Amino acid sequence: MLLVALVIAARPAVAGALPPGADASPVAAPGGGQITLDSIEVISQQLDEARLQIQPSLGASTYSFNQQALQAIPQAENAPLNQVLLQAPGVAQDSFGQVHVRGDHANVQYRINGVQLPEGLSVFGQALETRFARSISLITGALPAQYGFQTAGVLDIQTKTGLTNPGLGLTAYGGTFAWAQPSFEYGGRYDKVDWFITGDYLQNARGIENPAPSFNALHDNTEQWHGFSIMNAIIDPDTRVSVFGGAFNGQFQIPNNPGQTPQLGLTVKGASTFNSGALNENQSENTQFGVISLQKHLGPADVQISAFVRNSNLSYAPDPSGDLLFNGIAQSAQRSNLAGGMQADGSWRLNDSHTLRAGFLAQLEHTSYNTFSNVLPVDGAGVPTSDQPIGVVDNGGKTGGLYGVYLQDEWRILPVLTLNYGLRFDGVDEYTNETQVSPRINAVWRATETTTIHAGYSRYFVPPPFELVSPTSIGLFANTSAAPSVTRDDAVKAERSHYFDLGVTQLVVPGFTVGVDGYYKLATNLIDEGQFGAPIILSAFNYARARVGGVEFTASYDVGPWSIYGNAAYSRAMGINIISSQFNFAPDELAYIQQNYIHLDHDQTWTASAGAAYTFNQGTKFATRVSVDLVAQSGLRASTATVPNGASLPEYAAVNASIVQKLDLGFGAGTELRLDVLNLNDAQYQIRDGSGVGVGAPQFGLRRTILAGVTQRF
Repeated sequence: MLLVALVIAARPAVAGALPPGADASPVAAPGGGQITLDSIEVISQQLDEARLQIQPSLGASTYSFNQQALQAIPQAENAPLNQVLLQAPGVAQDSFGQVHVRGDHANVQYRINGVQLPEGLSVFGQALETRFARSISLITGALPAQYGFQTAGVLDIQTKTGLTNPGLGLTAYGGTFAWAQPSFEYGGRYDKVDWFITGDYLQNARGIENPAPSFNALHDNTEQWHGFSIMNAIIDPDTRVSVFGGAFNGQFQIPNNPGQTPQLGLTVKGASTFNSGALNENQSENTQFGVISLQKHLGPADVQISAFVRNSNLSYAPDPSGDLLFNGIAQSAQRSNLAGGMQADGSWRLNDSHTLRAGFLAQLEHTSYNTFSNVLPVDGAGVPTSDQPIGVVDNGGKTGGLYGVYLQDEWRILPVLTLNYGLRFDGVDEYTNETQVSPRINAVWRATETTTIHAGYSRYFVPPPFELVSPTSIGLFANTSAAPSVTRDDAVKAERSHYFDLGVTQLVVPGFTVGVDGYYKLATNLIDEGQFGAPIILSAFNYARARVGGVEFTASYDVGPWSIYGNAAYSRAMGINIISSQFNFAPDELAYIQQNYIHLDHDQTWTASAGAAYTFNQGTKFATRVSVDLVAQSGLRASTATVPNGASLPEYAAVNASIVQKLDLGFGAGTELRLDVLNLNDAQYQIRDGSGVGVGAPQFGLRRTILAGVTQRF
């Protein structure tokens, strides 16, 4: 189910002929030529292959989920994207739907059909869906020069189209925790244009992780809408125009942790206590994105030029009294980010030994923040002078941009040895103004017919996430209950690192592949993110220096009705000296970290995943697929009384299972019944305990959840 592949060399686009027996009904083409309706599928497939080879993952490690693998995962297309990624090696689970790849906090790049999307503001919701993916690949390691800005991993989604998924599909899905998730998809083709549209609505009573160990959460309802559409037009056999876009809207109740009491000793309008189980905090998030791409094949060259835009907004509404009593501040907070730009990538096959690749990305974005905070006035000793809240307004915005350009050469030195080397130049002009030239080099050696070895070095430059950085007017909160104990607030800088990677894959027998991959990263100004205060809005900060290293083990077996995989990863991520956004931290915490390397809060020693699927009556209209997968984690970090992030939370394992039955009821294009059980063993596990650097609250994982659905295709 999980395929591990190393792309060794690029393949040029090959002009295709009609398959035997194809209908040759002519359709007029631009310039007076003719193509046939049935050749549209052949041309589209060739252009898909050419697009993949414009930006290959030469020398990096690629973990791919094809459509069969995605369908075999419990929940299948209903599974959120972060749950799919947990089946890849080296991916650690965190709260709020976050995942960490190879010891990085975020720093994951998202691409759709080769186009890099700007970062957005969603915290809880998944703006991108598994539902519209035809295949998903996670590319990690020493990345080639075409991949810049976010470098912990590249999540490359190849979308469904009207050619790959024609017809109408309607799904009803839901179960425990008041779960309801209807969805639809529709694909079609007319002449040389195809389209695919999908959307869903989700509501349940487990929108965010429960901060308490109870089976049910208090105040945890969510409503979410997702939509995506794409249209492709074949202009001629060498040209395609694609337009696609998507939208997400989510409403979330912030779940409550009952039994807590205010510890600040404040009195608000005569009240000094508050029932923590009755807090009413809410957050809304929405994102929209759109892309238009022109792809062209020109003999030995291929190029794709795209324009993109992404808009995202986030809004937090506090409990006016409860937040003030518990946190010393009740802050209504809104953030928005609008980003747009252009990206171009091209490859030129000079000869059998050399293929040149070059491209650029330029992005302009505007971010704004608006906050209104209720606080209590205090005297010089920090003692409140009144129990009547006063308001503090802090609004602002900024426009900035990113830009990057690269050139690289894929040099096939020998039939079994390929060297890929190149340079990137990247710059950021936002709250920080920095540039860097980054060399990249990878080598792939096919040592035997069954053994492939790769090694690489990449210099990385990671700009701060613009949407998560804003100047804080600390002075506005002087002499209030929200005044920070640290008043230093240095700007977040770009992360710079040296990254080394070495790995080998071995085909043991046909269908059975194993691999091992080791990596090491030395970083300055390492970017981390944390949640500070009640608003669930992540804020970025830097460690002056950091070192991150680990090793991953993979195995997969895919023969006949069986599909089996297993992964295990060891990681260690350490940082020293917080040098930006210092006001978010306690003085003793800053003092310790200034002198000592500590574990990053998202550091997890061991991560493992495994799964198996078996299909009965494979290839028939009445096939039955049974699948099971496992996610095991050794636990994220927690703080002790003396050492920030000095402890590890307990290990846990959660098992998911699925049964899918296909039916032929004599109408439509087929019926599918499914039953999914998440956390089959009903493990009670804690993802966070509320301590740790930049950790705001405890979270427990989803308890046993039973979901069922029916899909009818037409």
